[in-house]
Amino acid sequence: MDNAQIPAAPDRPAIKSACILPLELKNVSYEIAGMRLIKDLNVSFGYGSLTVILGPNGAGKSLLLRLCHGLIEPSAGTVCWNGPKAATPRAYQAMVFQRPVMLRRPVLANLSHGLKCRGIKKAERIRTIEEILHQTGLMRLAKVPARLLSVGEQQRLAVARAWSLDPEVLFMDEPTAALDPAATHSLEEIIDAITKSGTKIIMSTQDLGQAKRLADDVLFIYRGRLLERSDAKPFFRQPKNDLAQSFIRGELLWWNRQELKPPEQFKDRWQN
Repeated sequence: MDNAQIPAAPDRPAIKSACILPLELKNVSYEIAGMRLIKDLNVSFGYGSLTVILGPNGAGKSLLLRLCHGLIEPSAGTVCWNGPKAATPRAYQAMVFQRPVMLRRPVLANLSHGLKCRGIKKAERIRTIEEILHQTGLMRLAKVPARLLSVGEQQRLAVARAWSLDPEVLFMDEPTAALDPAATHSLEEIIDAITKSGTKIIMSTQDLGQAKRLADDVLFIYRGRLLERSDAKPFFRQPKNDLAQSFIRGELLWWNRQELKPPEQFKDRWQN
């Protein structure tokens, strides 16, 4: 397996100033109750490209994103940020979840909260929020409580909240999984704008069409193992791995965990 970093596509913009990238995972495994869900994974993420993680349900996509983001610690191996500000990586990254948690407050307050936590002064918060509201099409909903938004609008708010922090790296866990085609298209436009602003995006998706539209490079994982990494165009023309070929043909949708059911206390951490 070649773990070389994938170069940015030629039409991608200049990157942000280096803070925490590159990110490198060395021999990373993740285990729950004796079950290895991520297995000896080696991969590095550099600047510029939009990376899509593909694999059937249960492959380990969400776990991989959480390991990268630092929400969970590997059972073995290391997750290393190698940029000049690697000692404080959380200040330069953000994550959007498939089912985001919203404050029971208006859109404005949801956006302001994260900026306050980062210590951003009021004048800069106001300017940033106004820009983000315009860029994400949420201006007309600024005073609407988040709980009254549609599913698509809530996900747009989650992305806007992450983008407002101006992260160097943004992790996205199947951000359009619950959206209709119109809402998906709207969110993909925002994702493209975030990439063009210089943020590195690493996202998982089950939507092969979306992966073809957005990805510069692809990671294919199965049963917690990285089986292939490639530039997007050659991957979708002809994957090298036979399981990846089956996945592209729609023949590999999920793998059976029936004998790997987690103990009751781990159910809330059992993510695909």
